[in-house]
Amino acid sequence: MSKVIAVANQKGGVGKTTTCINLVAALEEQRKRVLLVDMDPQGNSTSGLGIDKKTLPHTIYDLLVGRVQEVEQVLVKARPKLDLLPANINLVGAELELVEMFPREQQLKNHIATIRDRYDFIVIDCPPSLGLLTVNALTAADAVLIPVQAEYYALEGLMQLMTTLGLVCKSSNPDLRLAGVFITMFDSRTQLSKQVRDEVEWYFRDDFLRTVIPRNVRLSEAPSYGATIFEYDKRSKGADGYRLLAHELTKRLESQAWKDGTIGRI
Repeated sequence: MSKVIAVANQKGGVGKTTTCINLVAALEEQRKRVLLVDMDPQGNSTSGLGIDKKTLPHTIYDLLVGRVQEVEQVLVKARPKLDLLPANINLVGAELELVEMFPREQQLKNHIATIRDRYDFIVIDCPPSLGLLTVNALTAADAVLIPVQAEYYALEGLMQLMTTLGLVCKSSNPDLRLAGVFITMFDSRTQLSKQVRDEVEWYFRDDFLRTVIPRNVRLSEAPSYGATIFEYDKRSKGADGYRLLAHELTKRLESQAWKDGTIGRI
């Protein structure tokens, strides 16, 4: 059965969408069958894969609020082994419409269940907020992956997110696990980056991933071409970082410690 990973951090600008796009691309490079679910109304995971948000007949919004019933009506073939459930600005309205639905926090989970066995990994790009869209993503997920930008206020937002994860575990997804926490936009030349990395590592211990994603111009440029980092510059430091992240993540999720439940507890 596939592993469903929500990539979440309510703080914007931490490299969440960049991680989603390039993590699924790295997994595809490993010959995994992958689905990317864009749950962010900004739709940057959609446009970052070269899909025109304005011309889509249906999006994840239509699926969540019941305008379409079948996942296949929304599914887009983004790459040979990479499918996408796209999003655009219409998804903003889902926050209000989901309030009237029951069970409102399980709409995404119910839809994913119908296609889950087609994929090795399903990655969900969460919006930078802690509303119903994020709760739906966390309820649908087996585990949450948290990117943390190497900057001063990183830990402050992280504590809010961990509180939310605890509430989701109690209310709608008691089996939710922590896939890992890792550092993005790391600049080895600055003391601040090293300090943030050390503090996050100290706090999360066995749930801290050793891979760091460097601050890299090529990573910033790739989305404007609708390309993953592997298509845009496969020899860049950014590409190397996401290859390592995908390898470390898959190894962790296949480890005996993960299966035993000794790591990844929330």
